[in-house]
Amino acid sequence: MTVIDIPGSKSVTARALFLAAAANGTTTLVRPLASDDTEGFAEGLTRLGYGVRREPDRWHIEGRPAGPAVAEADVHCRDGATTARFLPTLAAAAARGTYRFDASAQMRRRPLAPLTRALRTLGVDLRHEGAEGHHPLTVEASGVKGGELTLDAGESSQYLTALLMLGPLTAEGLRIDVTELVSAPYIEITLAMMRGFGVEVVREGDVFTVPPGGYRATTYAVEPDASTASYFFAAAALTGREVTVPGLGTGALQGDLRFTDVLRRMGADVRTTAGRTTVTAVRPLSGLTVNMRDISDTMPTLAAIAPFATSPVRIEDVANTRVKECDRLEACAQNLRSMGVTVHTGPDWIEIHPGTPRPAEIVTHGDHRIVMSFAVTGLRTPGIRFDDPGCVRKTFPGFHEEFAAFVAGSADGK
Repeated sequence: MTVIDIPGSKSVTARALFLAAAANGTTTLVRPLASDDTEGFAEGLTRLGYGVRREPDRWHIEGRPAGPAVAEADVHCRDGATTARFLPTLAAAAARGTYRFDASAQMRRRPLAPLTRALRTLGVDLRHEGAEGHHPLTVEASGVKGGELTLDAGESSQYLTALLMLGPLTAEGLRIDVTELVSAPYIEITLAMMRGFGVEVVREGDVFTVPPGGYRATTYAVEPDASTASYFFAAAALTGREVTVPGLGTGALQGDLRFTDVLRRMGADVRTTAGRTTVTAVRPLSGLTVNMRDISDTMPTLAAIAPFATSPVRIEDVANTRVKECDRLEACAQNLRSMGVTVHTGPDWIEIHPGTPRPAEIVTHGDHRIVMSFAVTGLRTPGIRFDDPGCVRKTFPGFHEEFAAFVAGSADGK
């Protein structure tokens, strides 16, 4: 059995940074993810005047319920979608100030419009400096009164998360009626974490009521990243090994742990206890048809191992993967075809047929998940190369070293 120590969750770390910054007191995050995305978020908080002190396994954030400590700031959000969507929302709650946000070329292409429309509905003075609905943007903060909103979060659940976390910082709270929602488990993460910082959101179907009153500081342990764990779980299922990830068990917040249910349906043995999850290969993987709307970040992981299944793998309801760091659905199809695999696609689905992938250079589009997913393919297809292997720094800077150690363990029969 191989035990893999997975870094902290990016999704949890980003939310914890927002909540800690908004809380009354100093919050300590235990084992937060240290990667380009989360370090960019922490740097953004520093530019906004929040106190952030980082130690190797602990980050300390001095909360400011009144908002940023500076009246003016320029923040570069790098490639981080959570940074680019959460920090302008946090800054909007300030009593006054001018805050300018920009991001990488990749992030500039990703949409913001549903979130910025909602903020404008709440009275926030916000302008896009280039293309409407995209970075760069400027927030002229004057506090947020609160009120009622109708929101379409069918493109990204991060829009809803940003507004939910804003709610306690408004004068009157928020009532959000959601007409469409993708990646719903991420909202459960948000609600659970807000509860951990002292705020209880009332949910009635698709209507969320958030009370005013702010957050309280705490010590918060960040669980391992379930999306990152998917590569090692998939590797176990593909290579006949057994992999255990501590810290992801029955009480895990992250919906992406449900990827192990997909592997179970394909024939792997999955055992989940309170403190860990173990995946063991027991027979060749079977094909299946699966809806991955709620766990779409693991769609590339499944696509990357699909050629080795005994029958076709069809992944449905993943239109939102087309507006991630790249068009992930098309990127998976493109790379699999270059490896000689038969692939069919539609607006929100991909179907991958069994085959024997040949070595090729993987076009990553600068997307960390494309690299990490096709690294798993490489376990059965030696000679795979990447045009930008370093883009994994976004969420897992040590991925290549950790994966090489996994491969070495496999070669040694461990």
